[in-house]
Amino acid sequence: IKEELCWRAHPTEVVDLFYEEEKNVVVTASVDGSVRLWHAMNGYYIGYFGQPRTFDFSDISRLILPSDVNSFPIIIKEESKHMEKNKKFEYPLVLDRDK
Repeated sequence: IKEELCWRAHPTEVVDLFYEEEKNVVVTASVDGSVRLWHAMNGYYIGYFGQPRTFDFSDISRLILPSDVNSFPIIIKEESKHMEKNKKFEYPLVLDRDK
């Protein structure tokens, strides 16, 4: 998977993420119980489950953020990668009882 875009979807931890190919949206769920929809190609906020209005998938030209998120989507450029391609990393599992 090639990372092209990143954004902050929730102020708390994201516990699930789903990509819907047909509508080209990303659905995120957080530990705070909120579930949000985002346009997959540009990270624009579409809305949240339970909102009073219907989702509008047609207007993705204006950037809207939820009230609790204040950082805009960032485009990931190939030359700005922090990892070297053929370098191997080892990530041991560590239990953190405080979390």
